[in-house]
Amino acid sequence: MVTVDSITDLSQVSPVLLRKYIDGCHKLHQHDLVDAYGHISVRLSTSNFMMSKYLAPALVASIEDLVIYNIEDAQPVKPDAPRGFSERFIHSEVYKAYPAVQSVVHSHSPEVVPFSISTVPLSACFHMAGFLGTAVPVWDAASVYKDYPSDNQDMLVRNTRLASSLAKALGENGQVKHPVVLMRGHGMVVTSESLEMCIFNSIYTQQNARVQRSAMSLGGAVKYFTEREAHDTGTTTGMGAVKPWPLWEKEVANKTMYHNQLSAAEV
Repeated sequence: MVTVDSITDLSQVSPVLLRKYIDGCHKLHQHDLVDAYGHISVRLSTSNFMMSKYLAPALVASIEDLVIYNIEDAQPVKPDAPRGFSERFIHSEVYKAYPAVQSVVHSHSPEVVPFSISTVPLSACFHMAGFLGTAVPVWDAASVYKDYPSDNQDMLVRNTRLASSLAKALGENGQVKHPVVLMRGHGMVVTSESLEMCIFNSIYTQQNARVQRSAMSLGGAVKYFTEREAHDTGTTTGMGAVKPWPLWEKEVANKTMYHNQLSAAEV
């Protein structure tokens, strides 16, 4: 867990973390978890987090593309920072509510979105996604709109009011109970205690959605994991990001569209 109080300049950030962050952006794009939209962040300190500037994740390539934000208000540490994502409040409010969370992904995966608008819950049915549990919660922006009818109801989470409500769906009393929460008609928020595991959780949430929809289309009953099975498989795979990460680095390094100026291959 991060214990540093504040980081205000990218020169204070580990080059390894910077490199992994950029590779992570590319990996999410490679798996169609993000396109021109969607984003990932990583906690830097108890007060700050980092994410890319307003740029498609696949195009993030250098330290000039990264911005440090304050967790308190989602504002950039440096007043001359480049334009950021309007939904960065998702990240700040999750970090504010859950000190153990070290990374957050926001995705519009079309494999997952159907479960946000259906009465069928997204449930663990694939051993790589036990962390999903027996039913992934769905957060509905309308739960906030009803109290603020004059607000723009475009489904985007562009203020602390909406983002705080969304963050509450992840858990309570500072503890994450659901590492993934769906957003009605919008996408999902994925969290973890490391950047690598946040990407792992994102990839396998999408794969579980694909498996579940395929099984449902067969027409018979689908046998989902029990609470114990979901817990135990989630615990086992929770130790698993160390294995795929070197492969993921190689995969994005071998794609000509991705560039990471902090990787050994491009130095």
